[in-house]
Amino acid sequence: MMAQLIDRKHLKQEMKELLRSAQVSPRGMTCLYLALVLVLNLADSFMGLMNPGLLGTFISILTGLMSMVLASGFVMYCMAIRRGERAEYLTLFDGFSFVGKVILLNIVIYLFTFFWSLLFVIPGIIAAYRYRFALYNLYENPGIGVMEALNMSKQQTLGYKGQLFMLDLSYIGWLLLASLTSVVQTGYIYACIFQDPGYYLANPAQVYAITLPMPVGLQVVLGCVWPLLVALFYLPVYQCTELGYFDTAKHTSGVGEGAAPKDPGSFDSGWGGF
Repeated sequence: MMAQLIDRKHLKQEMKELLRSAQVSPRGMTCLYLALVLVLNLADSFMGLMNPGLLGTFISILTGLMSMVLASGFVMYCMAIRRGERAEYLTLFDGFSFVGKVILLNIVIYLFTFFWSLLFVIPGIIAAYRYRFALYNLYENPGIGVMEALNMSKQQTLGYKGQLFMLDLSYIGWLLLASLTSVVQTGYIYACIFQDPGYYLANPAQVYAITLPMPVGLQVVLGCVWPLLVALFYLPVYQCTELGYFDTAKHTSGVGEGAAPKDPGSFDSGWGGF
């Protein structure tokens, strides 16, 4: 079956109405998810300031991996909403039941996208959309291997990469708003450089010493809190809308349709699940 043209605006409105009827508050679940991500980000940032050595690097990797697993739990919550099921707050931690595959698949997607990006920017972007549904396939059926999830996504996204790109583009305003603190900080750094370009050309290392006129700790907090605060207002609708694209792609491609949802009671770490 050929790809179907999705009415993005209608689907977004449909998801907003669906979220309003959710048995477990989407706003509450999103707050919990983002609060945990905030704690991880702050731990990473402060550890980087206090111990930029090997320990800081280890903490950064660890918090990044934990964020991946929490993200999987949030997506599974949104999947349950789309199925009309009740998903408790503990759903956020369901990703830990097959943590190995979640981490492994994220790493493989990153590597594949990175290697395609070495050819040129556009192949890298196409690769990112090609593997867009791989994680969703794994969440729905943790029994499949990492490469199988990737291959399923490659078939499902045929004819949908452009539509997914337009979906992301429709949220560009939110993304720009979320990056406001970074834009302000970058603008301040450039303003300082332009005031005395000769000094910074002679001492390029001093560029890293430029900070906003406020305590470094406060800068870190603002840099971590603001993007997550913005995400609170758009993330649930965005995630459920993208899952709508995923369901449509499964139906039209015939790949992954009818996959059994994950049994929260089962445990399979998934390490070695290629």
